[in-house]
Amino acid sequence: MSRVRVHNLLVSSDGFAAGHHVTMETPFGGAEALVRFFDGRVIHGIGGFAGPVTADHAFFSMWGQGIGAEIMGRRKYGPQYGEWTDDGWMGWWGDAPPFETPVFVLTHHPHETIEFANGTTFRFIEADPAEALRQAREAANGQDVRIGGGPSTVNAFLRAGLVDFLHVVVVPIVLGSGVRIWDDLGGLEQRYAVESVTTASGLTHQLWNRVDRA
Repeated sequence: MSRVRVHNLLVSSDGFAAGHHVTMETPFGGAEALVRFFDGRVIHGIGGFAGPVTADHAFFSMWGQGIGAEIMGRRKYGPQYGEWTDDGWMGWWGDAPPFETPVFVLTHHPHETIEFANGTTFRFIEADPAEALRQAREAANGQDVRIGGGPSTVNAFLRAGLVDFLHVVVVPIVLGSGVRIWDDLGGLEQRYAVESVTTASGLTHQLWNRVDRA
């Protein structure tokens, strides 16, 4: 069976992975300091990639390998709340979102599917983690499914016991408030083999590989 993976989940030293209020100006809800070490060109293929190939780049680049579909929460897709409006919003990524696969956006409100020429499709569904994963696996054609975030969505899939691999990047900053990733997950490490690598940049990459899967 295909695996369920989380990649490049940036978390502050005090355990926060996003801020509370996503807006057009603050897509990370006020936690934008988390991404100061992160160059999205490594995973998104924007304009090629120049410069030294570092350990951080190697870890970040695993994001797209063998992925056939993604599941994301509504806050990752955009800053809107409540019923969708006809404002033309198509996500943060412009005309060529980097996913190039079906993407299932979790929402309580109906929205038409959005298709892009590069193979990305945003499908808007109301579903619990198990049902969302069922639909994503069907669309992934045997490849792995990525849980793309935000932190509340990742937390829900972890609580449901559905994540096979988790890549957490601990960033050496203190946010003091925000959305935590580890709430209600006490003892989670008992179900995983955890390896940590700290790089010259100060980032610590934690690789959680599930060991209790039947």
